[in-house]
Amino acid sequence: MSARSARRSAERPARRRFGVRARAAALAVLLGGLAALPAAAQEGPFAAGSQAESWGLSGEEKARFRARVVDVLCELTGDCPADCGAGRRQLGLVREADGALVLAAKNGQPLFTGAGRDLLPYCGQAVEVDGLMVGDPQTAPARVFQLQLIRAADADGFVKADRWTQAWEERYPDLASAPGPWFRKDPRVQALVERDGWLGLGLETDARFLEEWFP
Repeated sequence: MSARSARRSAERPARRRFGVRARAAALAVLLGGLAALPAAAQEGPFAAGSQAESWGLSGEEKARFRARVVDVLCELTGDCPADCGAGRRQLGLVREADGALVLAAKNGQPLFTGAGRDLLPYCGQAVEVDGLMVGDPQTAPARVFQLQLIRAADADGFVKADRWTQAWEERYPDLASAPGPWFRKDPRVQALVERDGWLGLGLETDARFLEEWFP
C-alpha cells in the first residue's frame, strides 16, 4: 500500500464520523428552523380576499392583486422579443396598485417548477393573481411571488397555476409514463449531469467525491 493510500484509508473513518455528526447537526438546525416558521401566512397589504394556501415559508404573506404580465428583461432593458420570449424569458407582474415589478419565481406545484408556463398565455394582458409573497422584508434584498391562482381580468373564475408538469408531458410524451420524477427523466437535466456531474463541479470532482465518501 502506498503512503497516499494509507493516509486516505486512515482519513476515511474520521470523515465518516464527521459526516454523521454534521448531518445530525444540520437536521437539528433544519427542524428548529421549521418549528420557528409561521403556521399560517401573514396578512399583508394585499391579503384581502386571498384564497392562497400557506406553505410555511419564511416571511410569507397572502397576496391577491391585479397586474400586467410582462417579460422581466424587456421591462428592465427594453429588449423585447415577441410573445414575451415564447417561454425563454423570466416572466413577472407589474402590479396595478403601485406599479411594482413583482418576480413570479414559483408556481403552485410542490416541485422545482417556475410560473412561466402559467403566465405565458397572458403575456401583456391584465390579470388577477393570488398567491404568497415570500421572503423576510427586513433581510431579503427582494421578495418573490409564489403564484397559486390566476385569471384574466375579465374572467369569472381562477385557474390553478399548475401547468408545468402538463407542459412537460406534452413536450416529452414518451417519457411521461416512465417511472420516476420528471427531473430524472428530462433530457436537458441528463445532459447537464453528463457534462458537469451530479455536483455540478465537473466529472473529476464527482469521481473524487465518490471515491472518498463511498469507497
